[in-house]
Amino acid sequence: MSQLHKFIFEGMPVRGAIVRLTDAWTEILARRRANNASGAWPPPVAELLGEMAAAGALMQANIKFNGALILQIFGDGPVKVAVAEVQADLALRVTAKVVGDVAVNARLPDLVNVGNKGRCAITLDPQDKFPGQQPYQGVVPLHGDHREKIDKLSEVLEHYMLQSEQLDTRLILAADDKVAAGLLIQRLPLEGEGNLAGSLVSRANEDEIGVNEDYNRISILAASLKREELLELDVDTILHRLFWEEKVLRFEPQTPRFACTCSRERVAGMIRGLGQEEADSILAERGEIEVGCDFCGKQYHFDAVDAAQIFTSRGDQPPVAPTVQ
Repeated sequence: MSQLHKFIFEGMPVRGAIVRLTDAWTEILARRRANNASGAWPPPVAELLGEMAAAGALMQANIKFNGALILQIFGDGPVKVAVAEVQADLALRVTAKVVGDVAVNARLPDLVNVGNKGRCAITLDPQDKFPGQQPYQGVVPLHGDHREKIDKLSEVLEHYMLQSEQLDTRLILAADDKVAAGLLIQRLPLEGEGNLAGSLVSRANEDEIGVNEDYNRISILAASLKREELLELDVDTILHRLFWEEKVLRFEPQTPRFACTCSRERVAGMIRGLGQEEADSILAERGEIEVGCDFCGKQYHFDAVDAAQIFTSRGDQPPVAPTVQ
């Protein structure tokens, strides 16, 4: 069973979380193989999506946000966009749009950052929006301060956390065709943090009194975790191997799962957005409107009668599910 464990280090300003997506991840891969004409994702693309799913679950659990956390990578390589969406209850789904061939040994820059124009966006979309409220979105490039290409998704997200929250973060990610896993270690905010100026003051104080030494030590231990260990070992073994000298306080585990939010009503709203003229044109050409969900593969069919009902009934409709065009 997929599980996410949160923990803190007693007496230290450091928290952590570890996630292992097993059944949730293999269901996603199985649905892709069964429901997509192009078959399974190439292994490097599947690995990227698995890492995104694990990272999204860790970040969602860490911020306790009542809404969807959407992690997106927009690229200029064969992967034009990759998406991982995680709800507040850790229901998750992923998809990607791949154009062209993917080399068997392709890394992050080869997939999404060939011309150094790739970017990563993290969107927080509240479940219950106030009137006029827009989702919050932060965007970071897939290159460093000196425009050098970043080779790992974990480094991109560490940079995002430091830039957006001014919190030092260590993130270890891995995925294969059976498991998607991740380990997150983060320095807890100190008094006076919450804005950039306060953060700079707090950081100066940290350097003077050595408060950050605990985080640095824990972060170095976490970084020693090998990919194979993260994928193959259970949570208890990993935490004991890394932090056997520390007092780790663990919370009740959470259970991430695959779930898709697509529905016939949402697809009807999308068709309405196309306009009646476009819908009639598709019906005239094909006899029906067929829409497939990019996340779960479910197919929705609308004939002329269904389409007529869509455009004659204009009641409020749920928002359209995110989809890769």
